[in-house]
Amino acid sequence: MRENDDWNDSKQIASGILRDRSARRRWLGAFLLASLGMIAAGVWVLDAWLALGPLVFLLWWGACALLTLFTLLFAVYDALAAVKEEKARAKGVSGCSDRPEV
Repeated sequence: MRENDDWNDSKQIASGILRDRSARRRWLGAFLLASLGMIAAGVWVLDAWLALGPLVFLLWWGACALLTLFTLLFAVYDALAAVKEEKARAKGVSGCSDRPEV
């Protein structure tokens, strides 16, 4: 029974993040910094370790690619959600106007 509660809690947290623009932007910034940090670490800090073998190299850069792809998809979602929110806000504002629409 507790597993179902954890799943519902996770869904509510995700829903809250996805619906709130400022929370989405904070998470997007965190993912962007994590992606850039992983790339920088792979290029400058871990370069000798990554050169030890192809498996380590592929795992590291594969993880970087996945995190970067996730960040990109999250940014696209944020942009589309922001457009939708602004359209709804503009429709609500224009619907309250006293002048007739042409």
